Amino acid sequence: MIQTAQPPESERDPTRADWMELFFDLVFVALVGQLSSGLHHEPTFAQLGVFLALFASVWWSWVNLTFAINIQAHLSRRVLAAFMLVAMAAMGAIAVAAPEALGERAWLFALGNASMRALLLALWARSNWAGGGLARVRIVAYNGVTGLLWLVSAFTPEPVRSVLWALAIALEILLLVLTAPSLLRRLGTLNVEHLADRFGTLVIIALGETVLAIIVALSAHLTPLSAAAAVCSLVVAAGLAWASFLFGVSSMRDGLELLSSRGDSRGIVTTFAFLPYALVSGIMLLSGAVSVAIADPDAVLPPAVATAFGVGVALFYATNATIALRYGTPWRRVLPWAAPAVLLPLAVGAAALTLPAFLAIGIMALTLVAIVTMSEVRRRLSGTHP
Repeated sequence: MIQTAQPPESERDPTRADWMELFFDLVFVALVGQLSSGLHHEPTFAQLGVFLALFASVWWSWVNLTFAINIQAHLSRRVLAAFMLVAMAAMGAIAVAAPEALGERAWLFALGNASMRALLLALWARSNWAGGGLARVRIVAYNGVTGLLWLVSAFTPEPVRSVLWALAIALEILLLVLTAPSLLRRLGTLNVEHLADRFGTLVIIALGETVLAIIVALSAHLTPLSAAAAVCSLVVAAGLAWASFLFGVSSMRDGLELLSSRGDSRGIVTTFAFLPYALVSGIMLLSGAVSVAIADPDAVLPPAVATAFGVGVALFYATNATIALRYGTPWRRVLPWAAPAVLLPLAVGAAALTLPAFLAIGIMALTLVAIVTMSEVRRRLSGTHP
């Protein structure tokens, strides 16, 4: 009998998400759910802003960890597993603190973020400390200084605490933008398959939270109108899933491959680190809005909820359009699907200020069906993505 050679147990496939990365995602799911819990009970505009700000901090932790693992393809499965378990503990602390991140548990939220930066400091130093003075300065500034800012903020009162949080995130963004080209030149090509894989997982997390919110809301308010609103909400979520998994993930894989071949590191950072934040935020805003609508389907949505409803879907498609343009897709191919996919949900969101919630969701569901149908027709006619 012929036996095929098996890779050593310690090796991993750097082009795919490791099982321990997916295990880590479970605590990230909990964290996203904790952060977005306030969106499901008639949030105000201020609460929407707080969610977007807090989500930015944990989003940046996820992005940093993903990039670090992606670039360090030499990590064995066991070393990676150890780092992911420590990351889970840090993210778990952030998740526990999330509902009171601006109140009594701000210290825990800050310590969790500081712990994540300490982990990233160890991860980068382990493989790149020998790269010389500039590499060490970047490692210390990017992870050490920002981690120190988070640590100090845990023992600092407001409003200084929020200023330190904003400064830490801004410093990370600035350093990533400024140093990404030299970093990628020195470390080599990114694993595009892995990044696309992680992007798809992230979208699943956000859509999973939306489906969970729909089910929980319907379970608590089981009436015919609520059931109709829930079904229409699932149609909307399915439309976003169709766009993401039948078009978006493959487009990101192809686009990242193109940018990688051109050596366009800033393009890679923009389309993977920055823009998907807006896309996922849009899905989460939608999640909160449909939850409120299902709970009280014959009432008109409050202004903040109606805004989140329309803007959430529009933001999803606007981000996809921006990513497509950044990958070099001509305007003439993007505009025909992007214009209606952005403008129509905004119009439905505006209409939700005067229509009963169940009717607004029904119109949004029909809008998503029309957008998906249009995309499929264009795909068949052109033989390519929309």
